Amino acid sequence: RAAAGGTATDAPVPVAQPSPVASASVDPGRWGRVDAEGTIYVRTPDGERVVGSWQAGAPEEGLAHFARRFDDLLTETELLAARLAAGGGDPKHALSSAKTLRDGLDEATVVGDLVGLRDRLDELMAQAEEAVNAARSARDAQRAASVARKEELAAEAETLATEATQWKQAGDRFKAILDEWRSIRGIDRKTDEQLWKRFSKARESFNRRRGSHFADLDRQRATAKARKEELVVEAEKLTDSDDWGPTAARYRDLMAEWKAAGRAQKDADDALWQRFRTAQDAFFARRSGTFAERDAEFSANAEAKRALLAEAEKIDVSDPGGARAALRRIQERWEEIGKVPRDDIRPLEAGLRAVEERVRDAAERQWRRTDPEAEARVAQFRERVAQFEAQAEKAQAAGDARRAEQARSQAEQWREWLTTAEQAVRQR
Repeated sequence: RAAAGGTATDAPVPVAQPSPVASASVDPGRWGRVDAEGTIYVRTPDGERVVGSWQAGAPEEGLAHFARRFDDLLTETELLAARLAAGGGDPKHALSSAKTLRDGLDEATVVGDLVGLRDRLDELMAQAEEAVNAARSARDAQRAASVARKEELAAEAETLATEATQWKQAGDRFKAILDEWRSIRGIDRKTDEQLWKRFSKARESFNRRRGSHFADLDRQRATAKARKEELVVEAEKLTDSDDWGPTAARYRDLMAEWKAAGRAQKDADDALWQRFRTAQDAFFARRSGTFAERDAEFSANAEAKRALLAEAEKIDVSDPGGARAALRRIQERWEEIGKVPRDDIRPLEAGLRAVEERVRDAAERQWRRTDPEAEARVAQFRERVAQFEAQAEKAQAAGDARRAEQARSQAEQWREWLTTAEQAVRQR
């Protein structure tokens, strides 16, 4: 049988399968008759029904013509069945078409198996109704899924609107949500509008919050720029300073204040940072050059002082007066030399102090040995011992034993003091 015409899509055209209803054109006389006047009858369960007349030729040709018209209905019916079986087209339209064909059979001007065709159309209508119901269920399921998905997207958008701080990522996500939102179909207008209001409100809230954030950020960056310009101006003024310590400390403070100032716009921040670093580097380069010259001078001074120290350590302290004079000359030259590196200060000063102590100790020992007061005390103690010994002998000779004993006891006491004084003089 002939195939149906092409559709607007590239889907294959369904082909009608052999029908369970017999073709009328094979044996038209089985389903109807034509009388001598050319009247065409079709047989029905209720008896014969006139379907037309034929005057254009032989009566049999008229009967065959009306049989072919039946076959056209049969072909249309089987095409509907094929489309329905293939799942193509709208089952609701198939149901309507089958019902129209069936309702027209009572008046159809055709000759054929009307009972069989009616049963076939009833069968197709039942199948179409099942397909309509299945399609309705599928649409309902799809609608539920679409509603659920848009609810998920709306909820995600609301979360982003209140919690997101990664602004670019969140903005990109809103765009992706919108693209997906537009691809979701099958939701009734009322529900779709309600969900859209949720999403739209969340997006607007996010945009306001993001706008407020960047407005605050712009204000902060403007403040940071102004503050950093002040720091740069001060840094540039310090470039020519020779007050090395305080200026270096101020640069450290400026760096801390720079970090605390926050970031300006990138291009402005980079330009200001370049100016700040240039000024800072210029100062520290000058300081490094000066310190390098000073270190070289201090190193030479240290070498000179080490030579003086070696000379001082050779001073002969057996002559304390000469040792003191030699030490004074070395000390004068020591002071004239000037400063040395910090690491050399302590060992050099300690070495010179050791020499100074050695010379001082020698002078003190000489002084103690020649101290006239000490010698006078020794002579006094010796004289007192002699006096008391003489008194003891005189008292003993006079027979005064008691006075003699007292005199000897006092002589013994002064002798102990004499011994101590003599020892002190010898140890100096």
